[in-house]
Amino acid sequence: MGCSGSFYYYLLISISVALITYNAIVASKTTLKSEFPTARTNSFFHSQSLSLDPVVKMPLDRAKPLAGRRRLFHTAVTASDSVYNTWQCRVMYYWFKKARDGPGSEMGGFTRILHSGRADEFMEEIPTFVADPLPDGSDQGYIVLNRPWAFVQWLRKADIQEEYILMAEPDHIIVKPIPNLSKDGLAAAFPFFYIEPKKYEHVLRKFFPEEKGPITDIDPIGNSPVIIEKESLMKIAPTWMNVSLAMKKDPEADKAFGWVLEMYAYAVGSALHGVGNILHKDFMIQPPWDLEVGEKFIIHYTYGCDYDLKGKLTYGKIGEWRFDKRSYERKSPPRNLTLPPDGVPQSVVTLVKMVNEATANIPNWDA
Repeated sequence: MGCSGSFYYYLLISISVALITYNAIVASKTTLKSEFPTARTNSFFHSQSLSLDPVVKMPLDRAKPLAGRRRLFHTAVTASDSVYNTWQCRVMYYWFKKARDGPGSEMGGFTRILHSGRADEFMEEIPTFVADPLPDGSDQGYIVLNRPWAFVQWLRKADIQEEYILMAEPDHIIVKPIPNLSKDGLAAAFPFFYIEPKKYEHVLRKFFPEEKGPITDIDPIGNSPVIIEKESLMKIAPTWMNVSLAMKKDPEADKAFGWVLEMYAYAVGSALHGVGNILHKDFMIQPPWDLEVGEKFIIHYTYGCDYDLKGKLTYGKIGEWRFDKRSYERKSPPRNLTLPPDGVPQSVVTLVKMVNEATANIPNWDA
């Protein structure tokens, strides 16, 4: 999975140009609005088949899908090489393989985009692309900033056969086969209640100025889960990266958006490039707040699940029974986790059963 010497040279040049350009913008106190074009006002992107981002060069001349082909999408997950991310990726990939060939599936290949800059021991178990992290200090302790930069590298370097991409995360469990939910040039995305563009219009106008459109053009989404045309993502990814870095540098934006800053940056990047999103509430559930799996496609276990032995939720207080991914930051969860007590919602029970099935069947889990 290594890169050739010439690619490293090109990569270093790209990083240098990006950082120098960004620093020059900040130093001159020039607003960023003229640096991030949309599909409608296209001063930096050429209308020809080969287009370039103004800061990080991204070739966009990719083959069009053949007539009559199924609309397969490639699932991509960014991750570090930490124990915490790795065990989640192993579980995620186990369930991806089980769902891929099911009825109605349009799931194609899978890639773990490992942004540690080096291979790890799971390269043979999980299809992996090794990406370089941002230069030291660039993420300012917010490791998620490596996600858009990793996507930029993967989209530029990898041979991705599918014409669509599903951006997913390590803490996603695929419950059933996923069809291509995008349609008519629109991406498909999950709406997050805590992404509120209207509430933060004053801050967002620094990155999405009024001449680009109404604030409602910014959808209440992050980059994941999103199913999007590969060509559209190739346009968005460098802008997503640059807006993320700019937001992190801006004290007001950093304070307003906190740990979801990179999600806002993706939503802004998508809007700047004129890519709309079909909002699919059934895309995924998030226990313990969502109680039933129903017809959803993904379980996102980002929140801790804490209950007393009578099955009552004790959120904010460690329960007598609990499942929280953060309990396993330095070691993988053991096989055969204790199931929740009676009365706990079906979504949480399903989550734990699916983790248990994966860990029981993944070779060398305990090792």
